[in-house]
Amino acid sequence: MASDDDERESSTSGSDVNRQQGVELGELDDAIADHDYPTTSTELVSEYGDYEIDLPGGSQTLEEVLGILDQNDERFEEPEEARQAIYNLVGAEAVGRDRYSDRGGSTPDEGTDSQDESF
Repeated sequence: MASDDDERESSTSGSDVNRQQGVELGELDDAIADHDYPTTSTELVSEYGDYEIDLPGGSQTLEEVLGILDQNDERFEEPEEARQAIYNLVGAEAVGRDRYSDRGGSTPDEGTDSQDESF
């Protein structure tokens, strides 16, 4: 009999493989892997533009993400280059909470009257 930890690991491992930096490629990840390379951003958008990319704050289609490369027609030699372009180009929906910092203190526009100290 499998333990609860084994079941939990097997149920999440598939999605973790397709998730990086809060971006879930899902079926698009397989399509990118199976595509013939080298290729261009225009070819990927033409073929897979309607595929949804899940982000923590919503989703975007591949066309919305790679479409900004349309004029440059970026060339990809292998699937990992295409994936990295997607991770780099997703919109603000991929970012966690707006204006959040785990460094403590206040944000610059909160108008604090304290003086900065230099060490």
